[in-house]
Parts: sequence; C-alpha cells; structure tokens
Amino acid sequence: MASSNNVTPTNCSWWPISAIDEDGKTADEEGSQEPAIDCKPISKDRLVLYHWTQSFSSQKVRLVINEKGLVCDERDVSLPLTEHKEPWFMRLNLGEEVPVFIHGDTIVSDYNQIIDYLEKNFVGENVAQLIPESGTPLYARVQQYRELLDGLPMDAYTHGCILHPELTTDSMIPKYATAEIRRHLANAASELMKLDHEEPQLTEPYLSKQKKLMAKILDHDNVTYLKKILSELGMVLDQVEAELEKRKLEYEGQKCELWLCGPDFTLADISLGATLHRLKFLGLSKKYWEDGSRPNLQSFFERVLKRFAFRKVLGDIHTTLLSAVLPNAFRMVKRKPPSFFGASFLMGSLGGMGYFAYWYLKKKYM
Repeated sequence: MASSNNVTPTNCSWWPISAIDEDGKTADEEGSQEPAIDCKPISKDRLVLYHWTQSFSSQKVRLVINEKGLVCDERDVSLPLTEHKEPWFMRLNLGEEVPVFIHGDTIVSDYNQIIDYLEKNFVGENVAQLIPESGTPLYARVQQYRELLDGLPMDAYTHGCILHPELTTDSMIPKYATAEIRRHLANAASELMKLDHEEPQLTEPYLSKQKKLMAKILDHDNVTYLKKILSELGMVLDQVEAELEKRKLEYEGQKCELWLCGPDFTLADISLGATLHRLKFLGLSKKYWEDGSRPNLQSFFERVLKRFAFRKVLGDIHTTLLSAVLPNAFRMVKRKPPSFFGASFLMGSLGGMGYFAYWYLKKKYM
C-alpha cells in the first residue's frame, strides 16, 4: 500500500493509479461514490507521475526524468478541467498542486523533493547525474542557481502576463485568455466551497487552497507589483548572463559545450531552460534577450531547445497552447458526451481551429 510523505491512508479505495480508468471513464462518472480500486501491490520499480502538461513545476520534473533516461508512466491531471480539485487527488497529496510522483510505496508531492528523490535514488553508469557531488565547488554553484531560478515567482509572471497583455510583446497566449482566466479565478472560490460541503472530511485542504487562490488574485492582478517583479527578473537574468560569460572565459580555447555551471549539463540548466521557455511563451523574450542585450542567454536558449528531453517535454513553443487545448477538449467530450449536433459542432470547430492554426504557423514561421 502506497503511503504519502504527508499522509498514511487507511485503505486504497480512494487511490486510483490514474485519473482515468482503463475503460476511459473518470471517477465522477460512476455516481456519487468513488470507484473501488483493486488493492493489488504496486511494483517497487514502477514510476508514476501525475502532472499537467503546462504546469511549470511539472515541466521541470518531466525534464529531469527524461534527461536521466527513466521510464515513467505519466498521467495528465488537467488544471483547466479542475481535476486537481477532485477529492481523490486532494487526498493523494493533501491539497498540493501537481506534480505528484509515485515510486512503489513512496509518494512525493513537492516538485523539489521529487527532483531530489530522483537524483538520490536513480544513479548509475547509464543514468545522467544532474547534481554534482556534495561538497564540491560545482555542487555549490549548481545549488546557487537552482535556488535563484526556483525562487522566481513564475505563477505571478504567467497570470500577470495573461491578465495584463500590455506588458508583453508577441505573446503566444490568445486575447480571449484574459477574460477566461478572470472568469476562472472568479468561479474558483465558489467551486472550492462547493467541494468543501460535499467532502467535509477534507475541509482544511480545501480552505487552504481557497486562501492561496485569493492571495494570488490580489497579487497577480496588480500592475505595480507585476512591474516590480519583472524589474527584479531583469536583475536575475543579468546575473545569469554574467555567469555564462564567466564560463566562456574559463574554458576559452577548449573544445567543449558550455552550460551555466560548466561543461556538464546540470539541474541548473534545466531550471534556466524551462524558465526561458516559459518567458518566451508569455511574450517576454524580446524584452530580456532577443533585443541583443543578453547574447549569452540567447545562445543558451537556442542550444538547450535542441536537446532531446526539451524537444520531447516542451515541444515546439509555437504550438504550446494548441497542445494544451486540444487534449482537454477531447477529454471533456469523452467525460460528458454532448448531443449529436453539439459533438459535430465541437469537432468541426476543433478541425477549423487546427486548420487555421496550421496555416498561421506555416505563414509566420516556415
């Protein structure tokens, strides 16, 4: 029986190995009671990751898994469909967000703890080491930039740039997303209260989520606050630019590929690569490096996107939004099939969206 690092379950009827059962049904399709899950022992070697494709924390964990070459069963928990608010998931990690990692009898629900767990437990000649040996100068450097980059308020950048597109340039987020996220944030509190009444035993996790949500709304919709943290972001990227320049001088004349902390690709590079990818998607790249102000950052970003793990996890940045929307649309239809007319209209709309998206991308980038 798997037990979390935060909770010990009394039975496994509430712990599905996936949000979607083998027959494609979701937990809420079977009625008010949750489905009984067979309590068969889970293989001690099996790796399962609950994540959402566009979750920044999930992306970093998935990059680590793929850079290390591990085989992992990835299960998508859609935030737009509010699957992370369903009782089975809230019980799984006591109200924390994705990602959640399961390895045999161990459940880890904090993304930094997941990364440390992966680095500690999966080592060997054919497994990449992303964190250098403790006590070495390189270890200290990697940890320094890991903490620096992980400390950036990425949620605030993301929500703020959606709510205030005037702060961005060539954002890949459509204009309707601003109204949509405002509607979603406005309804989220009432949805959490409803679930709180339906699942009174989970009162504390739900209320905790509601408080965090309210705080985010107030902060991320404040233009003054956003301008302040974006200015601070520029100072952080200045520091990273200077560090990359140090590597060029340190290894001048040597034939080796240079990364943030040295010739070896490390966890610091995963954090930096994921950060730049998100900033590019939000429409902040021209402000911070594509204007020629930080050439080392520009070179790093171009090189890191060519790595297999980054191509697999993040894909083509120009189709990031489409890759997030389409799976959710099909899952919504599968969960609650509409009428024939509704289904035909939805499929036709999706096809039209895909068609126009293809020609738009082809015209702009090909």
